[in-house]
Amino acid sequence: MLVFSKAKLVLLSVPKTGTTAYQAALAPYAAMVISDPPELKHAPVFRYNRFFRPALEKFIGTPLDVVAVMREPEDWLGSWFRYRRRPFMKGQRNSTHGIGFDDFVEAYTRGDKPSFANVGSQAKFLEPQKNGTAVTHLFRYEDQEGLRAFLQDRLGIGFDTAQENASPALPLDLSDATRAKLHRKCADEFTLWNGIGPNGRYRPLPVA
Repeated sequence: MLVFSKAKLVLLSVPKTGTTAYQAALAPYAAMVISDPPELKHAPVFRYNRFFRPALEKFIGTPLDVVAVMREPEDWLGSWFRYRRRPFMKGQRNSTHGIGFDDFVEAYTRGDKPSFANVGSQAKFLEPQKNGTAVTHLFRYEDQEGLRAFLQDRLGIGFDTAQENASPALPLDLSDATRAKLHRKCADEFTLWNGIGPNGRYRPLPVA
């Protein structure tokens, strides 16, 4: 998570959406850099609302805009699958060594997920809160040009990003049945993704 006090902007770090590269590039311009522990670096909206927002609004003022990135759900799962296949993960309970992507996604759609497929939810991460706290600008992962232009304009700076935490290339094939189950069981993910428009505009899911 990055906080830019003068711009009154917060950049949330949704896992597996490339925000680590933005954190590396923009850290020198940020008032606050939350890089550790992972539970705070990758604080979802509900955690931001509970632990960070009250202090930031008190000392920085309002309104604070919140920007985040979302990845196409199947592609997002592919990134997790590849990430957990890195060599040093072999033998660990979260490793995807020895299983295929189809098995990984099928496991992810279960109610009781095995540890290797328990990677969270982008929709849950970005879920608006009952007090109105929500992401104000949501960009698709593929729209790097739009995200970069937004940040450059808002922060009044120019910057470049470098690839961070690259995972090995692997085949990511899904059967029609598994893909259909993913769309059925994780409909909120696809609804949110399909609701993202240009310039960070999007249709948030209803507050639970």
